[in-house]
Amino acid sequence: MRKFIIMVSALAVIGAPIAAAETAGPETYDLLFRNGTLDDFSGDHRLVYDRKVQNSLKPETEERDTGQIVLSVVDGQVPEARLKFTHDDKYRNLGSFPASVGNPIIMYFVETVVRDMAETAGGSPYYIRNRVKEALIQPAEVDKGQAVIDNETVNTIDVTMHPFRDDPNAARMQGFDRLAMTVSMSEDAPGWYLSLSAQVPGADGEEPVYSSVMTFDRTEPSE
Repeated sequence: MRKFIIMVSALAVIGAPIAAAETAGPETYDLLFRNGTLDDFSGDHRLVYDRKVQNSLKPETEERDTGQIVLSVVDGQVPEARLKFTHDDKYRNLGSFPASVGNPIIMYFVETVVRDMAETAGGSPYYIRNRVKEALIQPAEVDKGQAVIDNETVNTIDVTMHPFRDDPNAARMQGFDRLAMTVSMSEDAPGWYLSLSAQVPGADGEEPVYSSVMTFDRTEPSE
């Protein structure tokens, strides 16, 4: 299997977006939770994603949550997709999921954003999770553009959601009402996802309140 590497320019649209529009609610969910994205993935290789976290309100979490997420497919009567978080020489298992459903990195992304927001801004994690879940089935911004993978230009679809825009509890969210969640996808990316980012910009041009970016890095042989 060819090794894929996202270069810095891979996550930036080349020139202006090819098209900008808005999805219908069901289309948002179908894009983000696409079925079959691991059907052609060989079990003797694994996908590696980099995760980088910045948090001006809880900087002590940055080192804890920055590392790599490794996805392996284990063959069996029901093939499983297994996620593992690694940081230096430490690791922890993140769970197993039916590989037939699709790439579980999207579920991990959503849950980490919910957890990080609850930990940073306070509030009920159940409320936060429900608002994020609602955003996954609502109309969302979508851009079609291009990126570079392994020196090749590929087409991308970028979906952006604002789960807490106009939220009645915005004043108590310490800036997280400005949260933007963007998922970049491509038919030419192994596992479908190029990057998954959650950004909370600072007010009036100040440093970001929070940033979590997961970026597809490479495929590599399984151990």
